[in-house]
Amino acid sequence: MNDVLLAVGTRKGLFLGRRGGRGSGDWELTGPHFPMQAVYSVGIDTRRAVPRILAGADSSHWGPSVFRSDDLGASWHEPARPAVRFPEDTGTSLERVWQLQPAGPGAPEVVWAGTEPGALFRSDDGGETFAFVRSLWEHPQREQWGAGFGGQAVHTVVTDPRDADAVTVAVSSGGVYRSKDGGASWACSNTGLKAEFLPDQYPEFGQCVHKIAPDPVDPDRLYLQNHGGVYRSDDAGASWSEIGKGLPADFGFAVTTHPRRGGVAYVFPVSDGSDRYPPGYRCRVYRTEDAGASWQPLNTGLPDGDHYGVVLRDALRTDDADPAGVYFGNRNGEVYASADEGDSWQLVTEHLPDVLCVRAAVI
Repeated sequence: MNDVLLAVGTRKGLFLGRRGGRGSGDWELTGPHFPMQAVYSVGIDTRRAVPRILAGADSSHWGPSVFRSDDLGASWHEPARPAVRFPEDTGTSLERVWQLQPAGPGAPEVVWAGTEPGALFRSDDGGETFAFVRSLWEHPQREQWGAGFGGQAVHTVVTDPRDADAVTVAVSSGGVYRSKDGGASWACSNTGLKAEFLPDQYPEFGQCVHKIAPDPVDPDRLYLQNHGGVYRSDDAGASWSEIGKGLPADFGFAVTTHPRRGGVAYVFPVSDGSDRYPPGYRCRVYRTEDAGASWQPLNTGLPDGDHYGVVLRDALRTDDADPAGVYFGNRNGEVYASADEGDSWQLVTEHLPDVLCVRAAVI
């Protein structure tokens, strides 16, 4: 069976893991790639004969950059001119790349990049160069977007497999914005989403959305982890309904979905308030198999005692294997993998730097 590639971005470099076959054998890890650089974003583009890895790394000395590898991390290429850069007339500069998202099969060379400050860039050459999406930057509501605790950023990009021109982004703290014309125009789509930290708790925009994940069967169904609340949309983000009942906490950062089974999503709850630890100090992933009507804790193989590792917004992911693998990394520097869709877990590695993002794919 095919190997699985696991990419783990940390505050001090990128680590790559590889395991042959599904669910058998130990992981072989290499790294750190880009030591002492914070890797906030990784994309694994499997639309090519050999997958391309894209990494958004941030050097405190040289600044942020996007690297790419076409040999599974054996070598890396950095363009001579920054791949992602703000036009001079914006009066701003790139702080970091929060998201590198290959588009669907209808746009085989398109890769989207979400950044801090909150902006969107589009590549039409597989991530070698990126063009500034001025329409989102010039949206009349942008100047009123807030900044979450982690900064103001476009941290999520979701594409529609049916329509390459349909793109959804999440902004912290701006909310959800949708484009139906390939990014030429944008409309905010936050109906039903709560902003518990604002006087008007259901504003048109200004919500602190933490992550969005699309359903693999119904492209109009989206799952969303908010700053307070887990939500589902059945109309491509036009409206949202709460589905967090049955979870020990509806706060959290991450949400992901199964690669093939409709109605299956995963979250890692975090207690809101002053502690921001897993509820009851227990390391638990929760899965729904009925689109959020109920939730099941998944803890076989995870630590039984008190545990304080928090999973950030991009550090819970699935691969595209059958059965699906599920992966998460936490701020303790631990990475766990499940080869059976979350039913049981294996510790891949520990004592890494703070884990910022995780990606996995069959290669």
